[in-house]
Amino acid sequence: MAAHPFEPALLKFLEQLARHNDRRWFQDHKDEYEDHVREPALQFIRLMAPHVRKISPHLTAIDRKIGGSLMRVHRDVRFSKNKLPYKTNLGIQFRHERGKDVHAPGLYFHVEPGRAFLACGMWHPEPDALKAVRDAIVDDPKGWKRIRDAKRFKDRWELSGDSLKRPPRGYDAEHPLIEDLKRKSHIAVCTLTDKAVVARDVVKNVAELYRRAAPFLRWQAEALRLEF
Repeated sequence: MAAHPFEPALLKFLEQLARHNDRRWFQDHKDEYEDHVREPALQFIRLMAPHVRKISPHLTAIDRKIGGSLMRVHRDVRFSKNKLPYKTNLGIQFRHERGKDVHAPGLYFHVEPGRAFLACGMWHPEPDALKAVRDAIVDDPKGWKRIRDAKRFKDRWELSGDSLKRPPRGYDAEHPLIEDLKRKSHIAVCTLTDKAVVARDVVKNVAELYRRAAPFLRWQAEALRLEF
């Protein structure tokens, strides 16, 4: 199979799904989903696996249709006002083997027409994990700033995610790193163009971008006392 798994048909299918987000349309176009989205995504996971393992042998790249690195296309609408049945993006997560869900430290790949990006870190971690990261910042502010401000990281990655409006309870409101302590998610994001997603060298480029973010991910894992 080709070393560049994604074709423009991937983006075209996602655009169509956004316009026709209903079960009948999806069933009528299930073969296109398999050919242009799911199978190329599984191929991408297989091609990324050795690169992910080089970053950390404790990160997983599992090419299963269900229960692996590929995220479900079906939305969980049980507790949502939005009852549209399908996600209109492709999501792939390379998470830590000790993590149970996307709240654990890991790497993420997101394809949505006009809004593709990579992410690294923890999105809305559990309270204990969030406290561990905050305490690590307080305990070693120089170490944290060295990771956060490294040129190789900052050139392509940007810290993102929601923050508290007020300082978290138990932390000094005058702390020089209070804006980092107020974060509810500890993630970094790197944007991609649609052209980069379907490029021949997408695997090579994504692997390099993930390597730039590896110290950030390692720092989080160490704060949580996880192997890396």
